[in-house]
Amino acid sequence: METDKRPPAGGGDGCLVGVIRVPVKVVAVLVVLPVRVVWELLVAGGRAVHRHVLRPLYVHVLEPLLRALGWLLTALFKLVFVWPWVGLWRYVIVPVGQGLTWVWRGLYGQVLAPAGRFLTVRLLRPLGEALAWVGRGGMRYLLAPLAKGVGWIGWALGMTLFVWPWVGLWRYVLAPVGRGIVWLAAVFHRYVLRPVGLGLVWLAVAVFRYLLRPVGLGFVWLAVAGYRYLLRPVGLGVAWLAVALYRYVLAPVGQVLVWAWHVAGRIVGALWRGLKWVGWVLVGWPASRVYRHVLTPVGHAVREVWRSGRAAVREARATVRRALFGAPPVEPSRSRARTLGSTTAAHAAPADEISLPRRQG
Repeated sequence: METDKRPPAGGGDGCLVGVIRVPVKVVAVLVVLPVRVVWELLVAGGRAVHRHVLRPLYVHVLEPLLRALGWLLTALFKLVFVWPWVGLWRYVIVPVGQGLTWVWRGLYGQVLAPAGRFLTVRLLRPLGEALAWVGRGGMRYLLAPLAKGVGWIGWALGMTLFVWPWVGLWRYVLAPVGRGIVWLAAVFHRYVLRPVGLGLVWLAVAVFRYLLRPVGLGFVWLAVAGYRYLLRPVGLGVAWLAVALYRYVLAPVGQVLVWAWHVAGRIVGALWRGLKWVGWVLVGWPASRVYRHVLTPVGHAVREVWRSGRAAVREARATVRRALFGAPPVEPSRSRARTLGSTTAAHAAPADEISLPRRQG
């Protein structure tokens, strides 16, 4: 049996790969083959359990039980939360609302509307007209002059209390003080802040030029030198080691594991086919031979004997009836349809039943 049909790897494998591959293949076959066999057995057992236990249990037990439980819960939910409120709305709230509407319509049409029209026409409208006449006269000759006087007094008091004091405060106090503060700020900026600021700027430039810049250049040179002469060689070494490990160790081991898995699958398939063949040879083929050459002829013989006995019983029964009653018995439509000797004419008398084996004889 061919174990590996794939072409060999590139010519750069070397003897190291060959030395590693052979023991790994042996260990992989010894380890992977039992695992694959156990896996196939577990898969077959799981399918059998699902087909013959879990699925019938769900179809014939759990599904009807869940449907019945769902129907029961739905009925209980409707009985507790739906039907009481529907009955309350349909048989209590709606009739009461309709009755209250009818009462309100009667009360409004017969009592409130006439009373409102009477009050409006006889009391409210004359009272409103009188109040309007009094308001027009009082507004023109009393309230308008009084409002003008009160408005002038309020304006004078407001200006005296809230405007003129603040205007005087701004004009004679805040404005001179503000101008003095601005002059002091300008003098302080020109003769104090500006020289101090120029000195701080000169100090910052000197610190940057003679301290920070050399230190920064030194750190940059140190970082470049560390990367060029330390990190880059170490990284290249680690990368080369990883590539070599993958190319000469991990890749051959993976190929061997894949090969061992396929070989285990072929071996399990061959074992399964062998077991099927052995089962057919030991059980299936003898059972088929026994069924074909023993059970089938015996069944045919029993059927022929049964038919012959049934025909004999029918003939004896017909003879006894003719001897006792003197006339042939009337057969039902089903017997006439199954009788081989009956005719299609309606006036013809039915013929005697003759079984198929006797006629063939």
